[in-house]
Amino acid sequence: MKGKKKRVLFIDRDGVIVEECQVDSLEKMRFIPHVMQALCEIRQKTDFEFVMVSNQDGVNTPSFPLDDFLIPHQRILDTLRGEDVVFDDIRIDYSLPEDGCPGRKPSTAMLEDYMNGDWDLEHSFMIGDRETDMKLADNLGAKGIWLHDEKSGRENVALETDSWLEIAAFLTCGDVKAHRKAHVERITKETSIILDIDIDGTGEGAVSTGIGFFDHMLAQVVRHSMFNIDAQVTGDLWIDVHHSVEDSALALGKAVRDALGDKRGINRYGFELLCMDDVHSEVSIDFSGRPELVFDVNFTRQDIGTFPTEMIRHFFKSFCDAAGCNLYMSVSEGNSHHQAEALFKAFARAMRTAVKRIPGSSSVVSTKGVLE
Repeated sequence: MKGKKKRVLFIDRDGVIVEECQVDSLEKMRFIPHVMQALCEIRQKTDFEFVMVSNQDGVNTPSFPLDDFLIPHQRILDTLRGEDVVFDDIRIDYSLPEDGCPGRKPSTAMLEDYMNGDWDLEHSFMIGDRETDMKLADNLGAKGIWLHDEKSGRENVALETDSWLEIAAFLTCGDVKAHRKAHVERITKETSIILDIDIDGTGEGAVSTGIGFFDHMLAQVVRHSMFNIDAQVTGDLWIDVHHSVEDSALALGKAVRDALGDKRGINRYGFELLCMDDVHSEVSIDFSGRPELVFDVNFTRQDIGTFPTEMIRHFFKSFCDAAGCNLYMSVSEGNSHHQAEALFKAFARAMRTAVKRIPGSSSVVSTKGVLE
C-alpha cells in the first residue's frame, strides 16, 4: 500500500446494522434505525474503509445451517448496496465460544493483515454493541464507538450513543446531525401548554399565547435561536398574563433541557452583544445544570402596551429554573419596546451558540464530567 495510510471502520453486524438475534431467516432481518442513512453519509463524506467484523456462532452446524445464514446475510448486503453502502472487506468467524478460536472477537487473528503497519489504526474505529467489540478496538490499537444506551466511561471509547445519526455526526465532524427534539405538555388549572422543539432546526414555528406582545417576543426567540418551536398556550387571561407567561417559560425551559440530554459535545456557554436602534443588550448563558439569573435592566415604562415589563424578568427567571442555566442579562436605557426586544433577541442568539455541537466531540465541557 503506497501513500497515505487509510483509516478503517470495523463494523459489527448483529446489534449494529441489524437487530441482535440469530438472523437465520429473512423474517428476522430488521435494520437498526437510521443505519443506512448514517453509513451512506459516512461513506460519502469520509475516507474510511468499511470492514464488517462479526462473530456468527455455529454457522454450518445443525443449529445454524449455512444456507440459513447466507440467504439473509446476502439480503443485508444487497439492501445496503442499494443505499450506496458497500463493504470493502467482510471478516466473519463461524466458531462457537467454547471452541476458543483465535479468530473470534475480541481476538484479532482474522484481522492480522490490518495490523501490518499499512493501516492508520490509531485513527480508526470499531463500531459495536458489546464489551467484546470495545476490547477488540483495544487489541487493534483503534478506538471504540459503542452503540448502546448506557455510559461505561471506558478510556478507549470515543463515543457512546444509541443513535446512528450521532455516530455519523461524530465521524463526519458534524456534517450530519441527529436532531435534538423534545415534546412538553404542561396542563394545570391555570394554563394548558403543548410545546414541541427541535433545537437543530431552521428558525421556523408558530407560537400562540393569546398575548400579542409576548407572541412577538417569542417569535424573536424562534427566529434568532434557529430552534423550531411550535407552542399552543391557553391560559386564564381574564385574570392577567402572569400564569401564561410563567408557565410558557417553564415549558420552554424544560423542553430545552430535555432536548439537550446529557449535554455531551455542546459548547455549553453562549454570549451575545446586540444593538437595536437606541439600545444595546448583553446576554451570556451557561447550561450548567444550576439555575441563576442576574438581570441588570431598568425599563423606562411599567407597561409595553398592556404587557407589564415586570413579567420579562419573571419569564427569564422561570426559564432558568426549568432549563437549569445561568443567565446574565443587561440592556441600556432607551425605548422600552426596543429594550425588551433586544433582550429576547440576544437571549436567543446566546442560546444558539451554547447548544451548538463541537465537531467530533462527545465529551461534557466540565471537569466534573457532568452538567447537572
